[in-house]
Amino acid sequence: MTGADREGISLEELALAARNHAMPYEALRYDVTPVGLHYLLIHYDIPDVDVSAFRLSVGGHVETPLELTLDALRAMPSTTLAVTMECAGNGRALLEPRPVSQPWLLGAVGNAEWTGVPLRDVLAGAGVREGALEVLFTGRDRGVEGDIEQAYERSLPLDEAMREDVLLAFEMNWGSLLPQHGFPLRILVPGWYGMASVKWLERVTVLAEPFEGYQMATSYRMREDPDDPGEPITRIFPRSLMIPPGIPEFATRARIAEPGTHRLEGRAWSGFGRIERVEVSTDDGVTWADAVLGPEPASAFGWRAWSFDWRAEPGEHVLCCRATDSTGLTQPREPEWNVGGYRNTAVQRVTVLVR
Repeated sequence: MTGADREGISLEELALAARNHAMPYEALRYDVTPVGLHYLLIHYDIPDVDVSAFRLSVGGHVETPLELTLDALRAMPSTTLAVTMECAGNGRALLEPRPVSQPWLLGAVGNAEWTGVPLRDVLAGAGVREGALEVLFTGRDRGVEGDIEQAYERSLPLDEAMREDVLLAFEMNWGSLLPQHGFPLRILVPGWYGMASVKWLERVTVLAEPFEGYQMATSYRMREDPDDPGEPITRIFPRSLMIPPGIPEFATRARIAEPGTHRLEGRAWSGFGRIERVEVSTDDGVTWADAVLGPEPASAFGWRAWSFDWRAEPGEHVLCCRATDSTGLTQPREPEWNVGGYRNTAVQRVTVLVR
């Protein structure tokens, strides 16, 4: 089906797309995605935060509630991690029928260097009480979703929240967070889809019961129909993307290339395990060949480079790539349709006219 045959994007979806942006595929060339090229999703509005008055509240099922300034957090021992973050809705616009929401193609991803304080160190200072089950993160951004006025809130199981790599992040790529990326503080949950990394963080609450707010109970769930309670979205499934070869036609982005050898390059990542294999097909998935993997990233949650030499003959070709991680998970050829349009990790297809 061609782009012209698809149901048109609504004005509401266009408004979402104008506020949010994808990473251009050519940015896959960078080990670390420049901040301005990293994908961006803003659920509601960007809050206006007075950093001089900022306090992070830590409370709930703890022995000693805390109120921490940004300076106090910055004075604590910090960690820097390279982490690939991906939106759970990445690939939504390629589903048939297309779920109505932010119309992502495949660029809702980025790999940044994040610096912050391990959350578990702060929770240790507060003293988590016996019987704690979850940790709730509340952002300053507010809006209406599902007819419910709400702050953006997500929770994590306590054992996930206490991982050493879950950070209260105050820097991205060696500089303070930009307003659109959560200034002055956000949570960073490596390996999970981006919805878990709550921005503009103002409150951390330890809970003795499961949180059942909208973003947990209704949104970000794999559902076959609207009445299906579904399964929650958590970790990032394996994905590989390539930089399209050749040059684009302006309006359609169709690729045009010269005959000869082209070095195909891209990145692959997974929230379940390290990338162990990337395969490339030049005939729309009929046959596959192994790509050459780059060095393993220092962080278990950063993306891995790969390359493949393609001998391009005249004609039209459909290029694909697929990743496999250390747990054996591999990208499927076709997507799994669901109501919210989440977790479409079907292989990327790039049509190239060689002439």
